[in-house]
Amino acid sequence: MINVRHAALLFFLTLCACGRSEQSRQEETHTPSPGTVPSEPPASLTKGIWMKGDLHVHSRHSNDSTNNPVAKIVALAETVGMDYLLISDHDNHVDGDVASHTWADPEFRSDSVLLLYGAEWTTQRGHGTAMSARPYDHKRFYDVRDARDAKVIATKKALGIFVAANHPMAADHFGFSYDLVDSMEVWSSAIWSSNTTALTVWDDMLKSGRRIAANGGSDSHHGYPDSPDAELDPNNVQAGGNNVGTPTTWVYGSSHNSEAVFAALKAGRSSVSANPFSPRVEFTADLDGDDTPDGMMGDNLAGRGLPVRFRVLLGNANLPLPYQVKVIKDGAELGTYTASGFPPVASFTDTPAAGSRSYYRVEVTGTITPYPQVPASALLSGNMVGLSSPIYFNFDPSF
Repeated sequence: MINVRHAALLFFLTLCACGRSEQSRQEETHTPSPGTVPSEPPASLTKGIWMKGDLHVHSRHSNDSTNNPVAKIVALAETVGMDYLLISDHDNHVDGDVASHTWADPEFRSDSVLLLYGAEWTTQRGHGTAMSARPYDHKRFYDVRDARDAKVIATKKALGIFVAANHPMAADHFGFSYDLVDSMEVWSSAIWSSNTTALTVWDDMLKSGRRIAANGGSDSHHGYPDSPDAELDPNNVQAGGNNVGTPTTWVYGSSHNSEAVFAALKAGRSSVSANPFSPRVEFTADLDGDDTPDGMMGDNLAGRGLPVRFRVLLGNANLPLPYQVKVIKDGAELGTYTASGFPPVASFTDTPAAGSRSYYRVEVTGTITPYPQVPASALLSGNMVGLSSPIYFNFDPSF
């Protein structure tokens, strides 16, 4: 039963939030660039490690944040076993000088969580997240926020930073060219229902031949007040439903370091789950039928008109529950399959066409794993468990 506090939570977050079936398939033909035969060998599928984190959190250094010092955010990330964290404070309140504020905060440290460097790029054309494994001149990027896209892209390249498009269908949607971005925040905040249209934008960009990884971010702004008398404070209510890790972004990297986090995300080896304890979506492709994966999400494989066996494994699952796996091929539903067993697994076969590009991604629904530190988040995520970045076939490797 939802108690008074949970009812209040749903009310305030609504106000404050910035078996198997087949459907008709939408057939689209794409032609790769002349003279290219994409056949990139996948990175090792056995020697990497999974790392989880949140790429969009606001501390007291954002002026619309309350009860959220850096130490409180880092402590929660450490408690729930996060591997990395980006405190992405707004940059417009400090004229782009986040280095003297968030990064210089003495609380900006952790012995177990990799603290990434970055900020929410807050512009007249919407929001994105600039980020890096090490400190960089963020003010230089902030200063081109109103420039033409070509200048923004050139500045990003010169700085060597990673850029994600934030909440693409919100009021502050990303209004720049998607040639600028490395990933897209397709799941922003615990409220899954507010994210469904973001998938439409993502699919449009993927159909254009762009290879854009999925990431999530809680976009949390508030922490629990220190006073126990503040239980009905709306910001306290928000903290109980949307906080660090709602959702959580998983990346498959070579080792536990900041550079590996960005290398993995850049390569598209990512999936997003409802919270740090929810099942992690692992999506692979077997090209030759030997039951050994030849590629995973992010890989660009050669489609030669032969059947490919796809497998979805839900790692991090702690209960043998069934889940529904919806497969999206080129923006249309290919089918929905049941993942069962422990760990839950689903598989399907399809034939990527030779000579034209295609992509596959998956969305998983089912029972949400409880998140004790943010107990009401499950009420907001509904039955959305997780989603994957795509596996690509015959995409132009230079695009």
